[in-house]
Amino acid sequence: MLDAFERLLIDGGVRAATLDATARAAGVSKGGLLYHFASRDALVDGVLERFSRLVDDDIAVLERAPEGAIAYYVRSSVSQDSPLERAGVAAARLAQAGSAPAVVMIRDVRDRWLRAIRRHVPDPTIALAVTLIGDGLYYDSALHGVDPEIGVDAPHGADMDALVSLLERLAHGASAE
Repeated sequence: MLDAFERLLIDGGVRAATLDATARAAGVSKGGLLYHFASRDALVDGVLERFSRLVDDDIAVLERAPEGAIAYYVRSSVSQDSPLERAGVAAARLAQAGSAPAVVMIRDVRDRWLRAIRRHVPDPTIALAVTLIGDGLYYDSALHGVDPEIGVDAPHGADMDALVSLLERLAHGASAE
């Protein structure tokens, strides 16, 4: 049911994500939907809780990534149609439509990722730059796809390798000073 609600938010926006449409998309009766989610707000809470949990999982992977936190964060910032990305897009749709809980969640998620990067990058300005570059990579790849003529190539291409290398040199050089 959450998958159906999330898909409706992504594909049609907040107005399309009604209880009736969610029940139809999930293949359940409206009563069945309401049994599990007593209101539309409960569905919103469910999508936001899922997003938060997926971010926690992603941060746990980042913390133990063999390639390092910077490389993991930057490489995983390219649009990949993952459950985390879908949950984030659904949360963004809710926030754009004025959902206060979604706005709070998106701010919280951004702060959590920044804190995670700061645990691995001592200079707070470089840590912020890493997260903002990740935002830009996502935006570029979500709008244009992964196209070397338009922006940075796939997560393991030469352009991405050079970007990761530059950020790691900045982070390590700043911490050595």
